[in-house]
Amino acid sequence: MSNPARPPRIYDYSTDGADIYRKSFAMIRADADLSGVPADAEAVAVRMIHACGQTDLPQDLQIHPQLVAAARTALQRGAPILTDATMIATGITRPRLPADNEVTCLLRDERVAELAREWQTTRSAAGVALWGERLEGAVVAIGNAPTALFHLLEWISDGGPRPAAIIGVPVGFVGSAESKQALAEHPAHIPFLVVHGRRGGSAMAVSAINALAQEAEI
Repeated sequence: MSNPARPPRIYDYSTDGADIYRKSFAMIRADADLSGVPADAEAVAVRMIHACGQTDLPQDLQIHPQLVAAARTALQRGAPILTDATMIATGITRPRLPADNEVTCLLRDERVAELAREWQTTRSAAGVALWGERLEGAVVAIGNAPTALFHLLEWISDGGPRPAAIIGVPVGFVGSAESKQALAEHPAHIPFLVVHGRRGGSAMAVSAINALAQEAEI
């Protein structure tokens, strides 16, 4: 099949992908107040702002001082990335991963529906429950379901495996803010990133992981 003919260009817009990224990140750094973000996490905050288009994001962003070092060390050593949403697993840019890291979301596992019914919980929480020992030393990204984050914290509190870092940015109106506050206050003191309040979502989780996977912004 031959390539389609390009329609006449009538708008003035940039078509250089790398240049678009550079200009976007420069605009974000000029407009956003990053003074409360740990120095080594600025690139993470910038990429998250780029994903949501909201330069006021840092006012709700809380990043543990060891988050970047813990997550990058784990990824460089080959740790898996465990997520609660297929959109996150799909959105992670594989070439950025330093060790061809496994990216896992078990939401579609055939055991999830039955376990969710048995526990009277959401499929997302049931999917997290099936991570098993893979959780030990992993980098976790939860961007969809507050129930998944609550279950993860309960599992850890009950003596379960300890991940290297947790990106906790579930979005929504029921349980979202509370689950992120619970992560920030959890006694295990696992390095974390949260966006307090109702904001969050898969795009923010993906952008955080992509920034942690590789320091280069482009």
